[in-house]
Amino acid sequence: MGQKVNPHGLRIGIIKDWDTKWYANGSNFSGLLIEDVKVRKFIKKKLYAAGVDRVEIERAANKIKINVNTAKPGLVIGKNGTGIEELRKQIESMT
Repeated sequence: MGQKVNPHGLRIGIIKDWDTKWYANGSNFSGLLIEDVKVRKFIKKKLYAAGVDRVEIERAANKIKINVNTAKPGLVIGKNGTGIEELRKQIESMT
């Protein structure tokens, strides 16, 4: 009999990449994980109309890099980049 394998788990590292890329020791891990979940939920809720497909979060020391793949990037950026600056300020206040 064949074994059933989770298709997402099978493809990570082969044709898909992780959604988060960071390392934390045991004492910091839970706090950073909760922060990532909050940021992800906030972005998906705030940019629902833009058709968010994927949110990738990378951390290095005290910096966070967030890549958002959307169907309508013009809605995220806004006029003269005001939308992205507002989003950046809101995320900075969360972290």
